[in-house]
Amino acid sequence: MKSSKLIQLILCGVVCLMLAGCAVSYKFNGASIDYEKVKSIQLDIFPIRSAYVWAPMQSIFNNRLSEIFATQTRLKQVKKNGDLVIAGEITGFDQYNKSVSADGYSSQVQLKMTVNVRFTNNSKHDEDFERQFSATSEYDASQQLTAVQEELVTQMTKDITDQIFNATVANW
Repeated sequence: MKSSKLIQLILCGVVCLMLAGCAVSYKFNGASIDYEKVKSIQLDIFPIRSAYVWAPMQSIFNNRLSEIFATQTRLKQVKKNGDLVIAGEITGFDQYNKSVSADGYSSQVQLKMTVNVRFTNNSKHDEDFERQFSATSEYDASQQLTAVQEELVTQMTKDITDQIFNATVANW
């Protein structure tokens, strides 16, 4: 009886030692950056170039873009000569009637934000691109756009900056 408990104790100890020797590392931010080659990122200011302009949108977007790279990478943000360069402009901020109620009036409005991005990887130019990213959000037509605009722009900005992050450094 005592020998079987001793064997169980020894086996348990061996398993614990084996598990202690194993290490698994996960990166949940998805960034796949070679920090030996890429040490800095240049994030240019994205001006608004759309027909409809809501001034706070520019600072909300630029702050979120800077924040995502600051919190999810070890890249140093620089004003010029970055190893990675992200530039562009906010090219669209439009609203559309999404659905119509039984009385013939709009019941849902869709807001769409579009951003044009030029990405340059100065250590690997085959990854350079220029493309557009967009996001949409809906709101009830009984509400004024001014009442929901900040919340919706913040949501769309988060979506677009996540897309930009994934396209530039996550290589998804």
